[in-house]
Amino acid sequence: MRLYRTTNGAVLEKDGSFYLLWDSWDALVSRDNLPEHLQNLSAEDMEALVVATPGSLELRPPVAGQEVWAAGVGYEAGLRGRGTLDESRDAPLYRTVCESGRPDLMFKASPYRVRGHREAIRIRRDSRRHVAEPEVTLVLSSGGRVVGYTVGNDVTARDLVAENLLYLPQAKIYEGSCAVGPGILVATEELPPETPIRIRVERGGETVFQDSSTYGAVQRPVTQLVEYLYRELMFPRGCLLMTGTGILPPEEFSLEAGDEVRISIPPVGSLINPVTE
Repeated sequence: MRLYRTTNGAVLEKDGSFYLLWDSWDALVSRDNLPEHLQNLSAEDMEALVVATPGSLELRPPVAGQEVWAAGVGYEAGLRGRGTLDESRDAPLYRTVCESGRPDLMFKASPYRVRGHREAIRIRRDSRRHVAEPEVTLVLSSGGRVVGYTVGNDVTARDLVAENLLYLPQAKIYEGSCAVGPGILVATEELPPETPIRIRVERGGETVFQDSSTYGAVQRPVTQLVEYLYRELMFPRGCLLMTGTGILPPEEFSLEAGDEVRISIPPVGSLINPVTE
């Protein structure tokens, strides 16, 4: 099953058919029993739609009242990448966090700053090097249950982090630096470790960067990330948690205005975003 947020409301894709739901988006995502609830909906709870493909829907980002959070240094490749950049002076700090029992968790975006499928992400005008970080993104209920997955793009001004680690919030949190979508793969079981994570950046019709990783490369159990996030925070409408990236482009690469970023995580979905300043 997949759940989409559209201009008309929440739409459920189930067994090849599409249904408009009467529940609000926040009421749905906050449910601890979301998969079971959607599976057991009656005809009175929804309206059948004649829609051929998800492309026929007018999509909105799959967040309404949900904040987006992110886990840092979640993949070994991410740690190695940081050690090869100008951030090398901070590599021992990253290593300490990686080996610690406490995960690195950070706020990423308020709901109104989140971009959806085919909406433009941005590069900062006061930064010279930006990367798109493809991430499996957990959809969490108000009680901290993983009720689904979506595709995430954690845009980062990498040169700001290299200049000073204290600039990390500015490098990570700004208008257009977070995209998720196109919808939510509703699930009761964790994604298989072999789940592929692919990214391709196109510029002028040509591929200028592409790479892939797998969900199994993440170093920390999802249960640990969620437990720490919910220790001292309440999410009455649920939230989204990016699990980190296993892909960092070479140091000489940077996103540019006019690029198009394509992130694919089968079977979760494919997220496409143009890049602007």
